[in-house]
Amino acid sequence: MRSSSLISVTPLLPVALLVLVAAGALVALLGGLGHGRAVVTACLRAALQLGVVSAVITWVIEVGVAVAGFILVMYGVAAYTAGRRVTRSARSAWWAGVPIAAGAAPVLAVLTVSGTVSTDGIVIIPVAGILLGGCLTATALSGRRALDELAQRRGEVEAALALGFMPRAAALEICRPAAAQALVPALDQTRTVGLVTLPGAFVGMLLGGASPIQAGVVQLVVLVALLAAEAATILVTVELVVRGRFGTA
Repeated sequence: MRSSSLISVTPLLPVALLVLVAAGALVALLGGLGHGRAVVTACLRAALQLGVVSAVITWVIEVGVAVAGFILVMYGVAAYTAGRRVTRSARSAWWAGVPIAAGAAPVLAVLTVSGTVSTDGIVIIPVAGILLGGCLTATALSGRRALDELAQRRGEVEAALALGFMPRAAALEICRPAAAQALVPALDQTRTVGLVTLPGAFVGMLLGGASPIQAGVVQLVVLVALLAAEAATILVTVELVVRGRFGTA
């Protein structure tokens, strides 16, 4: 009989997790990556946060106001996290909420208004989480790459200004190609789906009893939605960078 769960919960599960956490931390530490402690703290936070979410999610999905509040909390955490990755300035960091909202909100609106995605809490919360997570990563990567590029190639920006470029156009000419690379992971994931990986939405649908066709449709919607959201997010992030909203690198 086929198991209905991807992960088997056994007494050895905590041991396996501890071994993997220790291995990741040691590799980061001994390899000089500088994130040994961060690996441990990230895993501990993940365990704690997932435990809390698992405890409250049953109540949240039954109350409309709670669903909206939960999504807003996810949005706030995404904006804060992305902002910290882009800039050290606490005041400037909150600008990260603009590209995340610009990417996730319109896509989520299209999915719900068209009836593609149900507004039931059990559906809308994970879909919103997927979109916000993708936009978080896109904002952090594109913002950081754009700022770094402007800092390292400041002379080229000044040369463009000397040639008559307006400040915004000069900055865009230098940083936009580098920032656009933030879309590559989403592009690669979409191009190789089914050939290299079977993403979480597809596997989750199969384990939940859906047919492979249904699972494929759900995964396609998720991937296309993520591409659209992240493209919009990167565009807005670059615009904010060249307008100086995140400060300088």
